[in-house]
Amino acid sequence: MTMLQELRIRAASQPAHIVLSEGHDPRIVAGALEATRAGIARVTLIGPQAEVRALLAKAGASDSDEIVIQDPARSDLTGDLVQSYFDLRKHKNIRQDYAAEQLHDPLVFAAMMVRNGHADGTVGGAVATTSDTVRAALQVIGKAKDAPLVSSFFLMALPENHPSGRTAMTFGDCGLVIDPDAEELAAIAVASAASHQQLLGEPPKVALLSFSTMGSAKHPNVTKVTEAATILKEQHPTLDADGELQFDAAFTPDIGATKAPGSPVAGHANVMIFPNLDAGNIGYKIAQRIGGCSAIGPVLQGLAKPANDLSRGCTSEDVTNMIAVTVLQSHKGQPA
Repeated sequence: MTMLQELRIRAASQPAHIVLSEGHDPRIVAGALEATRAGIARVTLIGPQAEVRALLAKAGASDSDEIVIQDPARSDLTGDLVQSYFDLRKHKNIRQDYAAEQLHDPLVFAAMMVRNGHADGTVGGAVATTSDTVRAALQVIGKAKDAPLVSSFFLMALPENHPSGRTAMTFGDCGLVIDPDAEELAAIAVASAASHQQLLGEPPKVALLSFSTMGSAKHPNVTKVTEAATILKEQHPTLDADGELQFDAAFTPDIGATKAPGSPVAGHANVMIFPNLDAGNIGYKIAQRIGGCSAIGPVLQGLAKPANDLSRGCTSEDVTNMIAVTVLQSHKGQPA
């Protein structure tokens, strides 16, 4: 069984209510239909009633699929959500008519549904940009009280029968925080480790990546990573984490043993923390396009409630997988 199959099965054991903000997109409709039929989630689609119904019919949906449509222009929820949005943002000196206008934005409407408890999580970004998707999540759902920052990660499903024996890894941050300082890098590592444990059910082994391994090069960029490693060891001594490590030293056992003897994670890391967004974004795309990995993400972490971003190049299968991830995130604090 692949990691993606296991992910879906675990989500289906505790299905949640997920709202998708782009119900006018055929990929979203097809992915929602698959998630519903697999028992992964109860789904609400946001969009014009007639358009979404037509797409559902074209995808082969029936009344038994029980997918709900919410059209912000006519929904019974709109009035209450407008008032809640106004109360939330009135410190920015917005007016009531501006709040009403904002609730016609499906990203905002979906996020408000999650904030007000009408859904457990939301997924968007198949059409909207990452900046718009993340902005709605941050402004409406907000950062979790115990999170130093909001960051992102990708779940990387390795090709079957990979020579390393691994089935999946977590890469962070590859989609959101552009140039984290040492403290932010340590926070991203802690959040990514927790996400890995929750979503994949295996103990995290965290590598803080660099172009240097254990002092093989001297540079301020390397120093940032070693400082982050020091912070991790001081604040989270029970977490298996080490750095700075080059990717080969983190991933390949014999190279790890040579370059970083005695390291608790060298050669066995399953959570890779990149020093900045350049490295992370390039790294995951190389793994995806040349290495044949399946990339799920960017998955957001550090929000008060789950809200996730799809790639605009996503497939319907990607949508279903992200729904499964969002379902599992909604059970934070419960056994994975």
